[in-house]
Amino acid sequence: MAHTVRPPVPADAAAMARVHVDTWSETYRGIMPDELLDDPDLIDRRQRMWTQILAEAAPTKFTCAVAESDGRLVGIAMSGPPENDDGNSNDDNGIEHSQSRPARSEERHLYVLYAYRAMHGTNVGQDLLDAVIDPSVTTALWVADPNPRAQAFYSKNGFNADGTIKTDEYDGVREVRMVRQAGA
Repeated sequence: MAHTVRPPVPADAAAMARVHVDTWSETYRGIMPDELLDDPDLIDRRQRMWTQILAEAAPTKFTCAVAESDGRLVGIAMSGPPENDDGNSNDDNGIEHSQSRPARSEERHLYVLYAYRAMHGTNVGQDLLDAVIDPSVTTALWVADPNPRAQAFYSKNGFNADGTIKTDEYDGVREVRMVRQAGA
């Protein structure tokens, strides 16, 4: 299935929110609580999040990309500054997450990489990753556990689990931290 990857524009916020919510449902049903995935306010919260991020339009803060196929968005990605060294991060919904861990040395953090299941195997995930992550900088991410497909994808792209595990306070998902060293 042919696709293109491009930087999003503010008018994409609603479609990005739809991809975000739909792919969470496809990927995390049975891992995240149903009441979170089925929350009728989730789409509005994600649209506000994407609207705010796109309105900031600060490429040094967040780098975003969307994948389009047949005139509709089919994937989204976002990287940004690393999580705070004090272990707190903001999930862009105003909810802080806390976990104890040593200070990190990454320069960027991959916060979002989602594509519809129908797009798996089309290289859309790879193209989105390449659009938001510079291979010359050390990058970290959190990946749901279990999520063997995503973990294998990130491993193929040079990310390695660093032994840090957390349970996200927002959604209750167990996550594994993976890091790709600069130039890997």
